[in-house]
Amino acid sequence: MAVVKLFGAWLSPYCYRVIWALKLKGIAYEYIEEDLSNKSPLLLQYNPIHKKIPVLLHDDKPICESTVILRYIDEIWPQNPLLPADPHERAVALFWIKFADDKSPLISKLFRTDGEEQQAVAKECFEMLEVLEEHALIGGKKFFGGDEINMVDIAFCSVAHWLGVIEDFAGLKIFEPHKFPRLNSWIQNFKSVPVIKDNLPDTDKMLALLKRRREMLLASKSS
Repeated sequence: MAVVKLFGAWLSPYCYRVIWALKLKGIAYEYIEEDLSNKSPLLLQYNPIHKKIPVLLHDDKPICESTVILRYIDEIWPQNPLLPADPHERAVALFWIKFADDKSPLISKLFRTDGEEQQAVAKECFEMLEVLEEHALIGGKKFFGGDEINMVDIAFCSVAHWLGVIEDFAGLKIFEPHKFPRLNSWIQNFKSVPVIKDNLPDTDKMLALLKRRREMLLASKSS
């Protein structure tokens, strides 16, 4: 029987991408929480290039980077596929996953900036949401790929959960449901999927940690 371990950090959306994929596939795994301020020797051994989470360990073979891990999981465990079988539909899905990988860092950047720089990042985030609303969720789709959750939905998890928490924390209003009705419906549908709903980081816990990190960040900037 395969031994699967996941090195992660509870606040990271990239870690949740992998957690949800494993759970949607019904794969048992051991979760190992990493202290990112004091990374373990095992994490550094398994991801010596970027030294980041998540890292999936499958029978002692490490796989790094969340999107690479998702593709690996989908190939190794074909049940409940996360990508379409049709070549064109798969290509479209991979395009949007790449878009998510390129744009998702904007959301965490909102937390690390302030003033004019933060406003510029907020504008980029708004433009990203406009693209999703106008081009990715057309045709009355419940999820990005249709009626079933797939890898594209998982890739945009930062929009579904982390953006709202960071908006509340920073006192920003970027996502307004009436401006993004398709995206708003998708968020409700996504967070209603049992595997997602039952495995989301607690909002209050997120806000408390973000507050501490923000204070440390501002202190380091001013020193």
